[in-house]
Amino acid sequence: MKLRTGVLFLFIGSFALLAQDATELPSAPSASQQQTQTQKAATPPVQPSVTPTQQPPAASSEADAAQASNDAGQNQPAQTGKTSPPASSQSDDDSLTTIRHTVNEVNVVFTVTDKHGHYVKDLKRDNFKVVDDKKPPAEIRSFRAEANLPLEVGLLVDASNSVRDRFKFEQQAAVEFLNQTIRPKYDQAFVVGFDVTPEVTQDFTDNTELLSIGVRSLRPGGGTAMYDALYFACRDKLMKAQHNGPVRRAIILLTDGEDNQSHVTREEAIEMAQRADVIVYTISTNLSGAGHHGDKVLERIADATGGRAYVPFQITEVANAFAAIQEELRSQYAIAYKPADFVFDGRYRSVEIVALQKGLRVRSRHGYYAPSP
Repeated sequence: MKLRTGVLFLFIGSFALLAQDATELPSAPSASQQQTQTQKAATPPVQPSVTPTQQPPAASSEADAAQASNDAGQNQPAQTGKTSPPASSQSDDDSLTTIRHTVNEVNVVFTVTDKHGHYVKDLKRDNFKVVDDKKPPAEIRSFRAEANLPLEVGLLVDASNSVRDRFKFEQQAAVEFLNQTIRPKYDQAFVVGFDVTPEVTQDFTDNTELLSIGVRSLRPGGGTAMYDALYFACRDKLMKAQHNGPVRRAIILLTDGEDNQSHVTREEAIEMAQRADVIVYTISTNLSGAGHHGDKVLERIADATGGRAYVPFQITEVANAFAAIQEELRSQYAIAYKPADFVFDGRYRSVEIVALQKGLRVRSRHGYYAPSP
């Protein structure tokens, strides 16, 4: 369903399966090419150094290594065996031992609105029922409002030639969004610009000034590998981020929806977002009118990941879309449960959260992947 700014909306949340360490999943080919080229280059791309709190040092003992892998695995979706084209960087990890940790618990983040599209934020666990793979769960383990849960946000900005004429305005709207959304010492964000390859212009940080520099350093040019950029941001950034507690992961994808250079497909990029427990919000920069092919692509990505697709009427309304996303990220619930008859088979399982009170609408992702055996 395509949505336009200026109207009251129904908002979407998401869910996550806590599963095994996902470091075995392949990188997007274009992302791997970029990393390989970066290693060979005399001067690295523009990317400020990361503080120890953002990228902790390697474990100094087997016990530390096991604990680090266990912590990461509890928040990582599982591998189902699907592979993308080979990545040159994979051979570097062949000698590493992978320690897996699987948990048969599902976390669903969702948003509730009334018939007027207003958020409803004071509901309790008994106001909902959960249906997992067409069955009620074996146990509800937790339920809470998540207005203040820390955020991990990836801002993906199309820097291809197709958006050159409106690029400066989009940059300014993105900077304003980051300044208003990211809270120092609490939230984290990173910036990726993409044309034929994704480029991290600012790694994870809570410093909005550095994030603004990362956005403003982007320069348009080249083709468009949107699917590769989304795959890379989910797999190589959000999926591997380390944290001490629950977080909400989201990607803001600012693009016209056209892709002509990616190595992975749209559905492969969507699946990676689902495995990484990432909600994708898309903002179309296409101004040619309704029915544009790129807008339909963005709608598919947002709907499949539990996000929303915004199609502004004009470029000045891009800022309104960013503001709506910010509001949604602060108006969500989270429920954790143990599925009934759960099998570690790598299969996609459907999820539905239903509000028992008449007139309320729940928006969440449609399902998740079970861990592989």
